[in-house]
Formats: sequence, structure tokens, C-alpha cells
Amino acid sequence: MSQSIFNWISRKPLGRLEQLVLREVQSRGSATVRELLESDAIALAYTTVMTTMDRLYKKGLLERNAEGKAFRYIARLTLDEMQRMAAVEGIRQLMAPGDTSSLVLSNLVDTLSAQDTKLLDELESLVERKRRELKKKEER
Repeated sequence: MSQSIFNWISRKPLGRLEQLVLREVQSRGSATVRELLESDAIALAYTTVMTTMDRLYKKGLLERNAEGKAFRYIARLTLDEMQRMAAVEGIRQLMAPGDTSSLVLSNLVDTLSAQDTKLLDELESLVERKRRELKKKEER
């Protein structure tokens, strides 16, 4: 993934309008401003949607190609990919080197065990699988 996407994730979440526009582009695969407005999915001024799509492009979340006098926008990531990346970045920030890392892990385990012991078992399984992967890499 590009650095601009990681920069976006680490800055702040998208606003409601940005989320709406991005979801609409993702659901179609690609779209122009006019197509979004004609679909009745978004009932705003043309310039508002155009500005929002331009911001998403500048943040690295949309690609665009000239199509006549307009642009056709394409989502760079699926919604699932964006949510996964945001979660990973959040965890990275929480687990940054320092005194709070063990506190974060302790709270994660407490939260998982309070919700469902199966989740705790899943976490244990994932940790063991990752240990085996890392050990194989070290042996090479």
C-alpha cells in the first residue's frame, strides 16, 4: 500500500460525507461526480461532491482518470481493506515501544476473556501460528 494511505490512516478518520462518497465509489467500482448525482445516492451540489472526491484523491484513497472534461474515480482499496489497515495502524500506535505496551496487552486479554473465552482461544492460536512462522524465517 502506498505511503499516502498510511499517512491518511494515521491522521484521522474520514468525515461522514467522505465516507459516503467513498462507499458509493467502492460499490460501483468507479464513478464520475455526475454518475453519483444521477443515481440519487447523494443529493448534494455538484461542486460539493466534486470537492469531496478531489480530497479523497489527494488523500490517496481514490485514483482518477480524465474522461472528457471530467474525471472517473476508482477506489484504491475496498472497505474491508481500509478497515483492516486502520485497525493495524491503531494497534501499531498502541503497541509503540514504551511502558504502556504490557498494559495494552493486559487490557486486550481482559476484554477478550470477559466477552468470550473462544476469542481468547483464537488469540492464543494466532499467537502460536505467528511464532511458528517467525521461527521458520529465523531458521532460513
